[in-house]
Amino acid sequence: MPRVSEEHLERRRQQILAAAQLCFARKGFHETSMQDVFAEAGMSAGAVYRYFTSKNEIIAALVVQTMTPLRAQLAEIIRSEIPPTPAEVVRLLTTEVIKRGGPDGPLRLAPQAWALAMVQPEAGIPVRHAIAAMRDLWREYAVRMRELGWIPADADVDALAKTIIGVLPGFMLQHLLLEDADPDEFARGMEVLMAIRPVGRG
Repeated sequence: MPRVSEEHLERRRQQILAAAQLCFARKGFHETSMQDVFAEAGMSAGAVYRYFTSKNEIIAALVVQTMTPLRAQLAEIIRSEIPPTPAEVVRLLTTEVIKRGGPDGPLRLAPQAWALAMVQPEAGIPVRHAIAAMRDLWREYAVRMRELGWIPADADVDALAKTIIGVLPGFMLQHLLLEDADPDEFARGMEVLMAIRPVGRG
């Protein structure tokens, strides 16, 4: 297939995804119909179905498209020669969340995708994959911290990864619902947590 045709197909695909993102951000997954997507994209049903056979396929594509840059950013951060401290990593990622979490921003779809994954197994596949891939990166970071002596040599890196991954969704929910979450505040909170040394315990 000629390159120009591939580029045209990708532009049309992105046109559909952008339209769906706007619809989902305004009305939610459940209240948005495929007809809404057709209208927002300015395309016929047949044209849209050429790229996506269902709303769930569109949701899956949006989840991948939304989480991939955030995951790439985390990978770049933690794989630097001397990675930033956990507080600084949290500050960098939560700042990115704010950039992408505006009224029509892609990260506003994340909580909706999590809820959908609970009731629609097919739609949940890319969501679970994205979360697992993000957790793997946090585990990689925990191993780096252990190697650098930032955490004890016997630290449970699996437990740490499963715990620290919860920071980002927590920030998203507070940013979207309470509108008072602040990256610097979360960074300070992470510094406090990492510094805790209970009296009488090793």
